[in-house]
Amino acid sequence: QVRLVESGGGLVQAGGSLRLSCAASGRTVSSYAMGWFRQAPGKEREFVAAISWSGGRIYGSDSVKGRFTISRDNAKNTVYLQMNSLKPEDTAVYYCATSRTGLGYPQEYAYDYWGQGTQVAVSS
Repeated sequence: QVRLVESGGGLVQAGGSLRLSCAASGRTVSSYAMGWFRQAPGKEREFVAAISWSGGRIYGSDSVKGRFTISRDNAKNTVYLQMNSLKPEDTAVYYCATSRTGLGYPQEYAYDYWGQGTQVAVSS
């Protein structure tokens, strides 16, 4: 059984940083693409970033490019999302997901297992 557990969320002031972790069990993260999505209050869930089995990275909106970095620790079977220069509009529940394949896609249907989410709140 595949299980994803996110951690690292919290309350931070604008301009601060957080690192989210996603610990996987039941699936080797280095063999599948892993993604991060987020859902702000009253909005649809949106794609943030993904890393393919080969280490290739893609990012969602221009608002996160250059501020967020997705990475992976194969030994720990864990994926990270480093978030710098946080803004109030980054406030959301952040979800980790594992893809059906080794390729990272921004579409939700490409992912078959999801974590429970971790809350990130950025104060102005």
